[in-house]
Amino acid sequence: MVGNRRFFFFSAQHDEIDKVTDIYFVKTLRILEDLGLEDTLVKAEVFAGADGVFCGLVEVLNLLEDSECKIYSLEEGERFSKKEVVLRIEGRYSEFGLYETAILGVLASSSGWATAAHKCKEAAGDKPVVCFGSRHVHPSVAPVMERAARVGGADGVSCVLAAEILGVKPLGTVPHAAMLIAGSTERIATTYDKIMPEDEPRIIPVDTFKDEAQESLDIARILGKRLDGVRLDTPKERGGVTPDLVREVRKRLDLEGFSHVKIFVSGGLNPEKIRVLGEAGADAFGVGWYISATPPIEMTMDIKEVDGKPVAKRGRIPGITENKRLKRVK
Repeated sequence: MVGNRRFFFFSAQHDEIDKVTDIYFVKTLRILEDLGLEDTLVKAEVFAGADGVFCGLVEVLNLLEDSECKIYSLEEGERFSKKEVVLRIEGRYSEFGLYETAILGVLASSSGWATAAHKCKEAAGDKPVVCFGSRHVHPSVAPVMERAARVGGADGVSCVLAAEILGVKPLGTVPHAAMLIAGSTERIATTYDKIMPEDEPRIIPVDTFKDEAQESLDIARILGKRLDGVRLDTPKERGGVTPDLVREVRKRLDLEGFSHVKIFVSGGLNPEKIRVLGEAGADAFGVGWYISATPPIEMTMDIKEVDGKPVAKRGRIPGITENKRLKRVK
């Protein structure tokens, strides 16, 4: 308990974002107010500390929607290079200065996640990549992360709320918990097929009780043409999913006439593993930790103009940095 409020989750509510700021911005605004300078017209730029894929703009626009600031930006999903200016804000300092921490945090985290997803999609080529990263982050930011992954190129997301925000259908199979509780992969597969809507892909995990190739065949024999795919998620304790395992499952399915059954792979994937497993015959990939645990891309905001006069801190060049890729977005 803090005061009369109970914090179930230690995350900011929508009306508390102004408190998600470094205290020195609060002090700065108080000082400027005392000097009568809080409404000084400034131009501020945000530049990136590494190459990446831009994401987070929508939340920044939402944050500043009631201001009169002009905003110029890259589009979400665009690639940027290290030191490139990705966003510029022009307006009264009082209208956005307090939000610098939130703005940078939004762009840093979202661009980091989008960049990681982009690398996975590049490795996968035309084969689908689904983000499974929600279990690795705090639930308050899971939808943010999965939305960023979609902006970066992921074909789908598993988090229900993220899918609602994006206006898409959440994607996923069933966890090993289902098979362990039922005591049978076959039992879960038949029930899944019976109760799920016709447009729901029949993709069944095949590494809970038996050899993956054998369990794949067992399920394929039961569901036949109705089986869309099998999911390989072999734990690292047993060597994880390897190219040889993918090749064996593919070959054994093909030999028994189940060439229509796709192989969906998950568990500890990164771009290099995606590339290798794809070459071995994997058809789709579920990526969690690599996307969700990727570091934020450092974002820095500098004031570069005050009342029409070029300025800059030592080490930086005074005046706005020309970037023809920036477009007026507000």
